[in-house]
Amino acid sequence: MAPTFTARRRGRASPPERGGRALVAVGLVACALAGCGPETQPVAPVPSGDGWREFEGTWTAAGNRHTLRLGPERRASTADFTGSLLLTGPGRPGVGFRAEAIVLSDSVTGMVGRAVWTDERGDQALSELRGEGTATGSRVTGTFVGGTGRYAGVTGTYEFSWRFVLEAEDGQVQGQSVGLKGRVQFGTPPARGPQPGAH
Repeated sequence: MAPTFTARRRGRASPPERGGRALVAVGLVACALAGCGPETQPVAPVPSGDGWREFEGTWTAAGNRHTLRLGPERRASTADFTGSLLLTGPGRPGVGFRAEAIVLSDSVTGMVGRAVWTDERGDQALSELRGEGTATGSRVTGTFVGGTGRYAGVTGTYEFSWRFVLEAEDGQVQGQSVGLKGRVQFGTPPARGPQPGAH
């Protein structure tokens, strides 16, 4: 705020001084009404030890795929993906994750894989993947098999379809989930052992 200059007089404040104080008062009231001051972030819900929590989200990833032709009409491939996972819904186990997966696909028998979701604190949710086939739009089901930190003992399932947006000849692939949704149940967090120096 620009400085207010007042004449040096004894007794009551001069009109400029009173006007400056009035502007300060108006400014403070406006600031209070507008919600000035430190912004408060919403507190994420703490996972409970019982009850199912439903969620939805979007998984985008890119990686490399190596393909082996098994005759004229059959193909097998391995691929690794790294990307991001954003979840929505009041029951989501977290907001954002780094999502990694490695998969083995066969155009006849389908797909199997493993996935790791890592949140902002480094805690991980682990899952197994199974799919109907290798074509775009094939249904994929994930089953949680535990994790680390807050996801230790987690159970549940999720499902989605996968849509490739890039399938280059050199093996580079990019894709995005369609209709990802699931539910999760948190296990009891592991008890902490005695701290060093504790009696």
